[in-house]
Amino acid sequence: MDISFLVMWLGFALASYSVVGNDVIQTLGTFLTSNEKRVKWWILWLFSASVLSAVLIYGYVQGNISYGRLDKFVFPEQYAWYYLLPPIVLLAITRLGIPVSTTFMILTLFSLSDIPGDLPTMVNSVFDTDQQLGSMIQKSWMGYVVAFGAAIIIYLLITRLTEKFFLDNPITKNGRVFWTIAQWCSTGFLWSQWLTQDLANIYVYLRGGFETTPFGFGVSLAILVGLLAYIFYSRGGAVQEVVRQKTNTEDIRSATFVDLIYGIILYIFKYDYFGLWGAKIPMSTTWVFIGLLAGREIAIRLHLERKINKKVARMIFADLGKVFIGLMVSVLLVFVIKLLAG
Repeated sequence: MDISFLVMWLGFALASYSVVGNDVIQTLGTFLTSNEKRVKWWILWLFSASVLSAVLIYGYVQGNISYGRLDKFVFPEQYAWYYLLPPIVLLAITRLGIPVSTTFMILTLFSLSDIPGDLPTMVNSVFDTDQQLGSMIQKSWMGYVVAFGAAIIIYLLITRLTEKFFLDNPITKNGRVFWTIAQWCSTGFLWSQWLTQDLANIYVYLRGGFETTPFGFGVSLAILVGLLAYIFYSRGGAVQEVVRQKTNTEDIRSATFVDLIYGIILYIFKYDYFGLWGAKIPMSTTWVFIGLLAGREIAIRLHLERKINKKVARMIFADLGKVFIGLMVSVLLVFVIKLLAG
C-alpha cells in the first residue's frame, strides 16, 4: 500500500508543530516576552497570523511558497515511513528546551540522494561545501559568526544610548506608544524575513507546495495558524527560556532593537549581497538567532561591568552547545536513515 499521501500530510503537521515550537519562538520570542504582561495572547497571535498569512498567500500566488529555498531539491516519488522520524525527534528535543536547527533536522533528510552510501564518504560530505549538507552547514556557521560579530560591534556602539539608558530609565506612558509601534513594525519585518527562509522546512513535505491545490493550501495555512495560536497561548514553551535569560529582553525598547538587527541580518543572507554563501541555499536561522543573542550579551556586559563573568560565559557556551548537539543529532539521524534505506 502506498502511504505517501498519509506520510506527506502527517509529516507536514508534525514538522509544522516542531518548527512552530522551536524556530518560531526564537523569531517571535522577544515580541512575546516584552508584551505578554500587557497584551492579551490572542492579539499578539492575530498580528503574527496576519503576517504569516500574507507571506504564504503571496508565495502561493507567485507559485513558490518556499521562496526559492527548495529549487535545488529533488523530491522523492514516494514517501517512506522514515520521513516522519526527523519531526518526531525534533519535537522530543524541543520539549527539553533545546533550540534545534530545523533546517538540518528536516531538510537534510530530503538530501538523501546527495549523501554517499558509505560511512567514511558520508562524514566527508559534512565538510564538503559542494554538497547540499555541507553548504547548509557552512552557511549556518557563517550566519552565527556574522550575527555574533555584528551584535558585539553594534551593541558596543549603542549600549550607552540604548541598553544602559533603558535599564536606568523605565519607559514612560508616552514613550510606550512610540516603542509599541516601532516594535510591532520591526517584528513584522523580522517575521516576514524568517518566513521566507524557514517555510521551506515545513513545505518540503508537500513537495515545496509546487503542486498543492488551493484546498490543500488552505488546509496547510489553517494548520500553521492554529499551531501558532497554541504557542502564543502557552507563552512560548520551554525554548522561550533562551530569550528570557538574556539581559532586559522583557523591555519593549530592547526587544525592538533585537528584532530589527536580526531581521536585517536575515535579509542580508537572503539576498547574499556579498556573494559568499549562496542566496538560495537554506540556512539555520536558529544559529543566527543564538549568535545574535550571544554577541549582544557580551557587548552589554563589557559595557556595564567591563568584563564577562563566568555565568554569562557558561550561558553563551551552553546555548552554542545546544545548537551543536542539535546539529549532531540531525546529521546522525539522516546518516542512520540513509544506511537503513540503502
